[in-house]
Amino acid sequence: MSANRATWSSERIELLKRCFHEGLSCSQIAREMGVTRNAVIGKMNRLRLSRPRLMRAAPLEQDRGVRPVRTRTPGALRSKRSPLDVLSQRALLKVAFAEPPVEDIPIFNGCGCSLLELGQERCRWPISTPGAKDFCFCGNAPVKGLPYCAGHARIAYRPAGRQRKSA
Repeated sequence: MSANRATWSSERIELLKRCFHEGLSCSQIAREMGVTRNAVIGKMNRLRLSRPRLMRAAPLEQDRGVRPVRTRTPGALRSKRSPLDVLSQRALLKVAFAEPPVEDIPIFNGCGCSLLELGQERCRWPISTPGAKDFCFCGNAPVKGLPYCAGHARIAYRPAGRQRKSA
């Protein structure tokens, strides 16, 4: 495409307007004129040429054989059902996807230990909230090869397919 062809002369603008009023799409106009679709759209915007929304959708629906777009139902005819709040949704989901009970392995209350006392021979499960005065680690004897005791390992390592209980 040469620079002379890309300029918008008065003849080319008239051709653009004629094609626009005939109802051609921007792609069709671009092919007709030998320019890009974006060039046509840009020039139409600068000339303030636009089609009403219903007019733009009608040719597409006819081409595709699609039924006309339905108008929205007035608010008075819609059902007045209020959406569920987050807590109600959560309760419904808990009932629908109830988690099977975890096998009961007793977690013995050890003496608890601080971070400085924690070693390879102690369970590293945190008790309470970090930063709290009563924060400590479990401190029971861990399962061989794991950082946790048997009770906490059951919580930490779940079989595939089981979801964790959300806090």
